[in-house]
Amino acid sequence: MASMSTFLAQSSFPSHSLPKTLNTHFSPPLKVKVLGGRRRRGVSRALIEPDGGKLVELVVRDSERDTKKGVALSLPRIKLSRIDLEWVHVLSEGWATPLQGFMREAEFLQTLHFNSLRLADGSLVNMSVPIVLAIDDAQKHLIGDSKSVALFDSSAHPVAILNDIEIYKHPKEERIARTWGTTAPGLPYVEQTITNAGDWLIGGDLEVIEPMKYNDGLDHFRLSPAELRAEFTRRNADAVFAFQLRNPVHNGHALLMTDTRKRLLEMGYKNPVLLLHPLGGYTKADDVPLDWRMKQHEKVLEDGVLDPETTVVSIFPSPMHYAGPTEVQWHAKARINAGANFYIVGRDPAGMSHPVEKRDLYDADHGKKVLSMAPGLERLNILPFRVAAYDKTQGKMAFFDPSRPQDFLFISGTKMRTLARNKESPPDGFMCPGGWKVLVEYYDSLVLSSNGKVPEAVPA
Repeated sequence: MASMSTFLAQSSFPSHSLPKTLNTHFSPPLKVKVLGGRRRRGVSRALIEPDGGKLVELVVRDSERDTKKGVALSLPRIKLSRIDLEWVHVLSEGWATPLQGFMREAEFLQTLHFNSLRLADGSLVNMSVPIVLAIDDAQKHLIGDSKSVALFDSSAHPVAILNDIEIYKHPKEERIARTWGTTAPGLPYVEQTITNAGDWLIGGDLEVIEPMKYNDGLDHFRLSPAELRAEFTRRNADAVFAFQLRNPVHNGHALLMTDTRKRLLEMGYKNPVLLLHPLGGYTKADDVPLDWRMKQHEKVLEDGVLDPETTVVSIFPSPMHYAGPTEVQWHAKARINAGANFYIVGRDPAGMSHPVEKRDLYDADHGKKVLSMAPGLERLNILPFRVAAYDKTQGKMAFFDPSRPQDFLFISGTKMRTLARNKESPPDGFMCPGGWKVLVEYYDSLVLSSNGKVPEAVPA
């Protein structure tokens, strides 16, 4: 079977203002028009526009690259962490359109307090998580009166220039409380990026010297919003529905995705295309690493669980916050910029267990409710998860039927990982055999390398 990569492509802003009255926007049945005796549905055939109407791309032209490197070497330097580099990647390709770089204070405050940014024409776009760069007192002193700084990676290579800079206080407690809804200890992203970060934030306009590459064998999956839009256009997609996950794909996920395409066809679309879009930035220690997840996703396509002709698999470069209803807005907004006009949302999206107490940190239904009301996401159609479980009478994953609950077996992510770790097989029909084999191999690799201990989180 061909590799999954063969199915990929070679690869002042106007906006919509908020409605005067709040309307949720779970995707409704489209209006049916009767034309010439035939029933037709009114559907849009064009890809959704990026936020603000124009996709931001911050990588300099090839002809300017050497000049910009020279400029960077002459400026005060800031060394970037791995997570900082992931944010440079996100900004450089326009996932956070219309942001032109790391947030200045006005953008930071709007994000914290309103989960949105107001543009020059008075309209709003969604922005729910701060995209900021922290510096300490020594770095602030080094920068002095300079209006620009250079951003370097850990190998002392120039990555970007930040121009027209603004330095302002880093209100850590307020940032944590407003983003996560708690300041409890043990929040993974907080411990990685905020707790020991500097007391200042620096914002400005980015000039990224080269496209971001990781050289990990997965760069061909890291399609930018512009590349994804080109691929959707090449495939003649008239609807794009996005599904994000940070776990292996089981047949319940596949059922949801194939059912979504069926529903879109029934609504009148001719060629809906799935964007299977696993998160590829920082994740906490007990999540399955990206390279293993991509191997598993490849098997899902090779085994025919998903149709390669109507599926684009790509990596979303954002780090993971685990900030629940706040963060899921960011996940949805970024997919608009990549051309998706439908977004599948599940139970407790971007959630996690409470770091101290034995309970979930967020209400399981709040994510989908917030998405349906969030400012700046009015153009996006929200598709709530239908609950899938293992139907013992059919021997496969099926949508849960509350009239016969005794027939269904719910296999949680924790249960799935335990089975794989113990080399126990799940019920037939839970996951494609090739995908399950990859998951078992991952846990075998942990035993061989670390006596079964889960590896530490990627350092910031």
